Amino acid sequence: MTAPSPDQLLVLLEVSRAGKFTTAGETLGLNHTTIARKIAALEKALGGRVLARAAGGWELTPLGERAVGVAAQVADAVARLAPGADDPVTGVVRMTATDGFSAYIASPAVAELRREHPGLAVELVTVTRRALQQRSGVDIEVVVGEPQVHRAEAIRLGEYTLGMYASRDYLAQHGTPRTPEELARHGLVYFVDSMLQVDDLDAPRRLAPDMQDGLTSTNVFVHVEATRAGAGIGFLPCFMADRHGDLVRLLPDYFREQLPYWMVVRPDAMRQPAVAAVVGALRRKVAELRPVLMGNPEGTADDGG
Repeated sequence: MTAPSPDQLLVLLEVSRAGKFTTAGETLGLNHTTIARKIAALEKALGGRVLARAAGGWELTPLGERAVGVAAQVADAVARLAPGADDPVTGVVRMTATDGFSAYIASPAVAELRREHPGLAVELVTVTRRALQQRSGVDIEVVVGEPQVHRAEAIRLGEYTLGMYASRDYLAQHGTPRTPEELARHGLVYFVDSMLQVDDLDAPRRLAPDMQDGLTSTNVFVHVEATRAGAGIGFLPCFMADRHGDLVRLLPDYFREQLPYWMVVRPDAMRQPAVAAVVGALRRKVAELRPVLMGNPEGTADDGG
């Protein structure tokens, strides 16, 4: 049995990050055949499979996770040899998060981090879904609700509050609902029920079951703008809605849903300085923004009548 080469390990490291041979090849400047050949040689050297087929790509096996741990050390050592490479927080970190979290929490957190570590790049994909069971190609996931995952580290980031909002113009035209029952006369602006993948986000259908859908979308920014435009009453994250002076929060004592943000990170990814730095930056930013995330009902009481 021959020892694996550093080159083979570095190829495995990139495949573990990208989830696909073609994407890893584009990053490394290698074709699909070369990537496959190096992975096959690595598996022969280690005496077992390092990758297994998963939905949409490849996932590390337990042997592959151990190999990637060594590969990350090799990559760090190589990076330290590059001119001016004193900063270990370099390279690409790939993450997914919800729309609002991405815009108002992740983006400023990454911007601050990149001022200290200009060699860092973050690829941020916005999705609202449960945590993946196979997370090939993703270093960090931020989801709503406690995730049920295996072979990954789940970290609770903090909570945020959602409430009912309407525009001042809408309330002037349609009247201000003073009780939950009066909401039945108004259309709901929220997620498309049949496409909602996160059970924790079912609050408006549970708290105001008689409300009919007015405008629904898979994007929370559409919820905010549709509510501002008078499409109905929106169930919105307070940290997004409270930015707009034309929105009024309704019945805050009754509609005050608090949901947790969780972060899921592959164990091998946490060993990478760049991933660990992004994780730390997200945790700090959530803690810093806690008062905003929790909402301020006193400042947006139902004064739209």
